[in-house]
Amino acid sequence: MGAGRAALTAELRALRQRIAKADYHYYVLDDPIMPDAEYDRLFRRLQQIEAEHPQWISADSPSQRVAGAPAAGFEPVRHHQPMRSLSNCFSEEELRDFDRRVREALGRESITYVAEPKLDGLALSLIYRRSMLSRAATRGDGETGEDVTANVRTVRSIPLRLRGEPASHPQLIEIRGEVYMPRAGFAHINRELEAAGEKPFANPRNAAAGSLRQLDPANTRRRPLAFYAYQTGAVEGGELPPTHWELLARLRDWGLPVSALARRVEGVDGCLAYYHEMLERRPRLDFDIDGVVYKLDDLAARGELGEVSRAPRWAIAHKFPAEEAVTRLLSVDWQVGRTGALTPVARLMPVFVGGANVSNATLHNADEIERKGIHVGDAVVVRRAGDVIPEVVRALPGRRPTGARRPKVPTHCPVCGAAVERPPGEAIVRCTAGLSCPAQLHASLVHFVSRKAMDIDGLGEKLLAQVIGRGLVENAADLYRLEAEQLAGLERMGEKSAANLVAAIDASKNTTLARFLYALGIRSVGETTARALAEHFGSLEALTEAAGRDLDSERDTHVKPRDRYPQLQRVADVGPTVAAEIARFFAERRNRKVIEQLLTAGVRWPAPPRGESGKLAGKTFVITGTLPNLTREQAIDLVQQHGGKVSSSVSSKTDYLLAGDTPGGKLEKAQKLGVAVIDWSGLRKLLQSDADE
Repeated sequence: MGAGRAALTAELRALRQRIAKADYHYYVLDDPIMPDAEYDRLFRRLQQIEAEHPQWISADSPSQRVAGAPAAGFEPVRHHQPMRSLSNCFSEEELRDFDRRVREALGRESITYVAEPKLDGLALSLIYRRSMLSRAATRGDGETGEDVTANVRTVRSIPLRLRGEPASHPQLIEIRGEVYMPRAGFAHINRELEAAGEKPFANPRNAAAGSLRQLDPANTRRRPLAFYAYQTGAVEGGELPPTHWELLARLRDWGLPVSALARRVEGVDGCLAYYHEMLERRPRLDFDIDGVVYKLDDLAARGELGEVSRAPRWAIAHKFPAEEAVTRLLSVDWQVGRTGALTPVARLMPVFVGGANVSNATLHNADEIERKGIHVGDAVVVRRAGDVIPEVVRALPGRRPTGARRPKVPTHCPVCGAAVERPPGEAIVRCTAGLSCPAQLHASLVHFVSRKAMDIDGLGEKLLAQVIGRGLVENAADLYRLEAEQLAGLERMGEKSAANLVAAIDASKNTTLARFLYALGIRSVGETTARALAEHFGSLEALTEAAGRDLDSERDTHVKPRDRYPQLQRVADVGPTVAAEIARFFAERRNRKVIEQLLTAGVRWPAPPRGESGKLAGKTFVITGTLPNLTREQAIDLVQQHGGKVSSSVSSKTDYLLAGDTPGGKLEKAQKLGVAVIDWSGLRKLLQSDADE
């Protein structure tokens, strides 16, 4: 029994160590060291042993993140040291004033700072006694917070025991940081709340705060919370490194997550460079930040500077322009896109948000207007993040004025007056006029001439608006009838420019079937689907015939929706919805007429290679990086013209990786799989060698 007991306790100790190590690598280092299935197996074994021997359960066991019974409330706790706020600055001038005050107070010419993102979450204080997490508290009023220990123990990125030898840890140390909810987790939890008929959270910060303050810790455990440590507070029985930069490294060694975006910078110019970098990266981060924080790196010098009022003199928060603001909704207009979709656009009382003045914002679709309960006249929250189109996030019903009214969905197209339709189950309202609607004509021609479609250089939106406005063009085929004399009379178009444009239009006649299909603007058919259709059918005639045959299945009530369009659904990535769009497009008489006119005008593409006659027949290529002499689209066209196939990802079935400059991870994967890697000159040699045979 003794030997068996010793073996079991040794296994228990090893399980706890392996799970804790896996948590550290996954949540702190972002470097998983085992598959999820292996982790789950170890965790279940840990729970089994502890269930059989409950006397062996310790407070730092990974199993104890599953907290106990719900609390009646949160007890107030007084912080060992006050949790001060930071002073804010909003301009370069204010930042330079801060830096000047620090330099003058310390008598230094330049200051080394540590710059970190300012997370938009909930400040948290963690107390570790003899290496063990003993208490967690919210900031509260800075002097007194709420005890949320039971809930914090469920947050996997927060260690229950500090890593390393206990002798290397202070007897007591307070770790301060921010608990937050990543954007992906925020979207997931809001979907769950809406599915359950509950009110979604307004933003990730509210979601984090609400999740941490659940009375039942089991509910907190189900919420996707994360944590970053950024500071220490009270310390007893131990010493810390002399600089903040070294302190962050120490915290990471102890198992606490710190921001990988933190950086040592020199002087105010280093701070500003960091600020602009984070402002540019902000929309792509998986968590919300509302600015950056600069802290004096020298911890001893911080003591010399001290504090003023409720903020330290040695740190400052440099706030970003607000991404959300409140303004008034003046009206709702409906814009018509190239596919006939009517999109509601909010006309707003101008407001400065996200670094720009915003007077228009998207409302997405009619369903969104209904779901958000938006009325014309409402006070609304507008959000603008980076280059993302501004959107109306929500209305504020409590500030709704008398006479506010719901926006009406148009019954007729606001551009051409044709009737609109809303297919069952769709949120989009569409104009039924097709390409005869001027709004759709302009947008469809902008798409038709674009680089990835027919690639007509020099024919931009404004010039297209002129030729349409003067009645020179009524559909895409009319572009090929334009003459230099007609164009020379347009605004900012001389004889030479007109001649160059006519030459560019003529050159675009030589294209590929994939580009032509993409240029037609078939709803739901992007570049990838257009290439798949071209590869599968090989000719426009075969595709048209298949679409015609499949249309009969749409009318057959005995055929299940998923089984309709059997010919088109044989194409990779084409499901019933996309197949229906393709079939309906080719069934429309006006669309077929335009296609006939384009072919009559001389638009053409190489005949598909037959059997093994294509130089690259049977070969699959993946293209990565920047090629020196041709664009990615041109490279795809070249491979396909010679019978090869182009895939988006490297696999064991890939024959060649065509790599240009900065190839990225695809090159490494190809090398691991033994895939042949060639550059532009290698492709030329491959084509030449085939031609010589």
